[in-house]
Amino acid sequence: MPTPALTAPSDQNLAERLAAQLRQQIAEGALAPGQRLPEQSLSENLGVSRNTLREAFRMLTRDGLVTHAPNRGVCVAVPSIASIIDIYRVRRLIECQALAQAYPRHPAKKRMRAAVQAGLAHRDAADWAGVGTANMAFHMAVVELADSERLNSMFTPILAELRLAFGMLQDAEFLHAPYVDMNVKILELTEAGRYAEAAAALQDYLVHSERIVLAVYARRLAETGAPG
Repeated sequence: MPTPALTAPSDQNLAERLAAQLRQQIAEGALAPGQRLPEQSLSENLGVSRNTLREAFRMLTRDGLVTHAPNRGVCVAVPSIASIIDIYRVRRLIECQALAQAYPRHPAKKRMRAAVQAGLAHRDAADWAGVGTANMAFHMAVVELADSERLNSMFTPILAELRLAFGMLQDAEFLHAPYVDMNVKILELTEAGRYAEAAAALQDYLVHSERIVLAVYARRLAETGAPG
């Protein structure tokens, strides 16, 4: 029986870097749910082989970030209601625990503050996509308080998948505006060392956010006739 071909280590590393780049673009809202990712033009624009791009696509498929659609090729994924519910369940388990047990001098607190300041600046400029990106950075910094590379690696695609759900809602101001001040409150509690209160505030925040996202998402699916 012939030995299956293996991707060379250098090619594998390039595919991982490419997957990370595309994952970041999804997390920042640069790639929209349902958007086609044409293999030929994308490989040319990125300066990589089609085999490397396919390997990156396989990684992103495992993350739930891209899908192979009949007659369309590879597309950015469109999250389902079930996946959104699961994302928020995971977020509550990870983020609230990380915040409740935060080390007082952890450097991720500085990244939380930087993300809050960026969110405020983007809100003042009415840049709601920028507010959304700052919000993603804030929650990533919360997870980093747990000091676990495994959690960080696991949480990155979760945030990217969440950004795809946000992209379906088509009202970034309505979605992101209320949470700028909530992030400020959580940061203040964290910097004051009131970690249990910060975790409780984050728990309420995530429950509220989930309800809003699911309600708007359900209406959006009803309008488009898309499956949930």
